[in-house]
Amino acid sequence: MKSAVETLNPTRVRLTVEVPFEELKDSLDAAYKKINQQVTVKGFRKGKIPARVIDQRFGRGAVLEEAVNDALPKFYTEAINEAELNPLGQPEVDITELKDGETLNFTAEVDIRPTIEIPDYSGIEVTVDAVEVSDEDVEKSVEQLRERFASTSPVERAAEDGDVVTIDLQAKVDGEVLEDGVAEGVSYTIGSGELLEGIDDAVKGLEAGGEATFTSELKGGSAEGKEAEVTVKVTQVAARELPALDDDFAQLASEFDTLDELKADSRKRLENMKQYDQATQAQERVLDELLKLAEVPIPEKLLADEIQTRKHNLEHHQLGQMGIDLAKYLEIQGKTEEEFTAETEEQAVKGIKTQFILDELVNKEKLNVNQEELTEHLMRRAASSGMSPDQFAQAVVEGGQVPMLVGEVARGKALAVVVEAAKVTDTNGEVVDLEDDEDEVAEAVVAAAEGEPVEAAAEEKTEA
Repeated sequence: MKSAVETLNPTRVRLTVEVPFEELKDSLDAAYKKINQQVTVKGFRKGKIPARVIDQRFGRGAVLEEAVNDALPKFYTEAINEAELNPLGQPEVDITELKDGETLNFTAEVDIRPTIEIPDYSGIEVTVDAVEVSDEDVEKSVEQLRERFASTSPVERAAEDGDVVTIDLQAKVDGEVLEDGVAEGVSYTIGSGELLEGIDDAVKGLEAGGEATFTSELKGGSAEGKEAEVTVKVTQVAARELPALDDDFAQLASEFDTLDELKADSRKRLENMKQYDQATQAQERVLDELLKLAEVPIPEKLLADEIQTRKHNLEHHQLGQMGIDLAKYLEIQGKTEEEFTAETEEQAVKGIKTQFILDELVNKEKLNVNQEELTEHLMRRAASSGMSPDQFAQAVVEGGQVPMLVGEVARGKALAVVVEAAKVTDTNGEVVDLEDDEDEVAEAVVAAAEGEPVEAAAEEKTEA
């Protein structure tokens, strides 16, 4: 077999392959055997039909077609390996010449990973937010905890901000009561913004038994998006009572004996959260600087496929879970479809560049992934998917996705290498030490760039 490579552009090549006919022998034998098992000819036992009879009855062309289809993947793979190419996706194959008994010639166009020169990243410098937790931050955190332990008790007075009211609702559109527009015994905290726009003004000032009518756009149901006339009746007003901020509250709401210990723990947790945010910020900014330094050509088809995948995931997974479509999402975001498409393309380009550069860095630095690192990454991915580690691991193995996970961990380690070489300072001019959990944070940042969720890693870190 002879093959030649023509570079069409930095990310696409055309292979021209010439195959001597004798190299089709195994595939021809397999084709005759396959046809033998599929057809019957009077006078011959099944599977024992001579090749000349098959040629006469069904045509030599059918045999050649079967043989070529069987052999092409093998010859294509041999040509790719001989040229030491890294193909992306499936090739476009064109048989240019097929002479029975003489030769098989074909061409194959395919996208390839571009050759990338890793830039000198030792001079990268970035600035990140300083880790600062104020007394006000601690007080706000404790107050949020206090809110969770609030109790309510009925009062005989007009409803006020912060009160919990029990209400009955009835919605009309064009004067008709909606079948799904009636609700009774709904508990609502005034000022929470959890129900309809305008309801706070309607119920404030009403006592138990009071009633009011207001107009609001419905957020769901059969008349979603339409203006409705809503009648709200207050059946009970209850005041929220917050527990006193003292040692008894600390013992009720935590494992600590004193309020001072609870506040100290809150401060530590806030510091951990800000440190994780700081590390994430550093990784993101270093990655952005690295991408600026490197020239990375992007295969057109790969980019188109990535854009389509991101759009599909958003529409059919994320938005589907939220119960809205793309049009509603764009309305909420205040974006046009053109702006959304441009933004998605920009994100896709960044994701592809990130993968190409970091994969090249993995090879250059000879970075390996051990079993412990892979297991820890699998646990984090399982958490973000909502599956148990065992379920996620089984799905990964059955789907042949283990190499993908290994690649994710390796790219995280590659980014950590770049960050370690960079100069990271905070807004106070202090040098930032990012050694703790650096690989873990880098994995999350790489996942974000490549379009994967990062929530699970952040949640794990802040709960530590």
